[in-house]
Amino acid sequence: MRIRNKIAAAMAAAVAFAMLGSGVVPTDAVAGQDESYQRGPDPTMASIEAERGPFAVTEISVARGNGFGGGTLHFPNDTSQGTFGAVAVAPGFGESELFLRWFGPRLASQGFVVLTVETNSVFDFPSARADQLLAALKFMVEQSRAKDRIDTSRLAVMGISMGGGGTLEAAVRNPALKAAIPIVPWNIGGGYAGIRTPTLVIAGEGDIIAPTPIHAKAFYDSLAPGLNKGYVEIAGGGHIAPALPNVTTAKYSISWLKRFVDNDTRYEQFLCPIPKDPKTSAFLGNCPHS
Repeated sequence: MRIRNKIAAAMAAAVAFAMLGSGVVPTDAVAGQDESYQRGPDPTMASIEAERGPFAVTEISVARGNGFGGGTLHFPNDTSQGTFGAVAVAPGFGESELFLRWFGPRLASQGFVVLTVETNSVFDFPSARADQLLAALKFMVEQSRAKDRIDTSRLAVMGISMGGGGTLEAAVRNPALKAAIPIVPWNIGGGYAGIRTPTLVIAGEGDIIAPTPIHAKAFYDSLAPGLNKGYVEIAGGGHIAPALPNVTTAKYSISWLKRFVDNDTRYEQFLCPIPKDPKTSAFLGNCPHS
């Protein structure tokens, strides 16, 4: 059984890589979605709350081009456990990649290849940021120094504010994405019933720039009822707090990525039953399912 699974996974990765090379995103039919890709030791609450995970990480600068404005690539040094999922992260309106660079080592040290993206313009709207998130993923698997470390069938997107709106739009365009995490997302006229990607929306209770009733919560409510989805609202948080280095955003982002990018059920314990976290003013969702 293990040999058959490994052969199937190798064939899936080869087909998915070829499809990405032709500009097509791999579909669930070739994604090996039933296989678990455990990386690292058994998790604990302490391990997902820690500033760094078990993997030592390399960081390198990425130049402007290839459809986005450059950024910083973060990847685990150890490849003895196999390839990793890849995550592209976009900033918000008027923000530099420096604002969200903390996600890079925090996520990469847990076993992901991460590109914190500089946008072509700090004034780009969500649609353009979606384009750039997808371009960043394409660059990661085709050209980056970490390309040989990436499983091309296990890709995810994250973003802050308009980058969060771009995250949702990217998930609409690419249903093969394994996870989407929009943080304090901002967009206009967005309904996301068509998203098929497991989506975790992170909001701030006191957000007045992207008020939760018409942005984060409305976007969450628009997601299909049967979708793997979650909504975390940080108590007392405004528009900026959930995007700054903090344990709450980090630990649930890590758990979501591990569960859906790596299909690692060891992390379900941090998502189900729905946590009663004093750092949150609301926590909604369903228990993860296949």
